[in-house]
This record gives sequence, structure tokens and C-alpha cells, in this order.
Amino acid sequence: MKKYITYILILLSALVSSCGSSSKNKAVISEKTKRTTKSKKNEYTGNRKIKSIVSYAKSFSGTRYKYGGTTKKGMDCSGLVYTSFKKENIVLPRTSRTMATQGKPISLKKVSVGDLLFFKTNKRKNVISHVGLVVETKGAIKFIHASTSRGVIVSSLDEKYWNKAFVSARRVVM
Repeated sequence: MKKYITYILILLSALVSSCGSSSKNKAVISEKTKRTTKSKKNEYTGNRKIKSIVSYAKSFSGTRYKYGGTTKKGMDCSGLVYTSFKKENIVLPRTSRTMATQGKPISLKKVSVGDLLFFKTNKRKNVISHVGLVVETKGAIKFIHASTSRGVIVSSLDEKYWNKAFVSARRVVM
């Protein structure tokens, strides 16, 4: 019954549109992800999951932007993150604004691969409207996301536009 309810919630959340819309969905994080003990086995599991999430997200590089999209036919920013984490049984809310309430807030100095970056890109609304997944931290912080003009690409937080729009970073996989 629990799996059936989870499946229904995932299906309903997929129908909710993308980055700027609001959703009441809460993250359903697998028990494996909730572990907090720091054994080598848990660190390896977390690292393996992060590598898988990032690799899967990168497989969408070049996919065109589509509001509400979650497939190779079209993808939006939160759809990319949602789909990539879902592959590792970590179910996040479907919108960037609601995703920004999940996990643990971290400073940019502590950002690592697999963390989420949140942005306010809509000048008329002062709300989180964009999300990216950190894919590199050596030198500049680089993140993969779905750009409305260029589709799924990797950008740098050093770019003026993204640096100015940056709001917060959060860690979902610990």
C-alpha cells in the first residue's frame, strides 16, 4: 500500500509544472539516504549515489528546454534534478522552490559535487525559480541545469548572471 501511495504521489508531482510553480509535496527520501552514521560503507554508498546522480544528469546534456519536462524530449531545471535523484530512489519535490526546503543548507565554501544550487531568476517575483546540480568544484563551482535558451548545459557560478541570481546551496545526499 505504501509503494502504491508513493507511486501515486510521484505521478501527481510529475504533472505539476516546473521551476517556478509551487507544490505542497514533501521529499520522500529512502531509508538508505537517511543514514547518519559515518562508517566507510555509508560514505562509499553516498559517493556512489552522487556519482550516479551526476552521471545520469549529464546524460541529458543538450536536451532542449521544455517547461514541465522530465525526459530526453524536453527537460526543465527541476525536472532534471528530480529525474536524476529519482534514479537513485531519492524522491524530491517537483519544483525548485519546494526543493529548496529539502536537505541541509550549506555555505558555498562547503559545496561539493551532488549538492543543489538555488537561484532567483525572475525579477518580478522574489522567489526561488531555478535549480542546478553541482558537477565540479575544482576552481569554479560548475553546475548542470536546464536553461530556457540553451537546454541542459553546464554553467559556472563565476558567470555574472548566475552569481548575481544565486540564493542558496543545499545538500540532499549526506
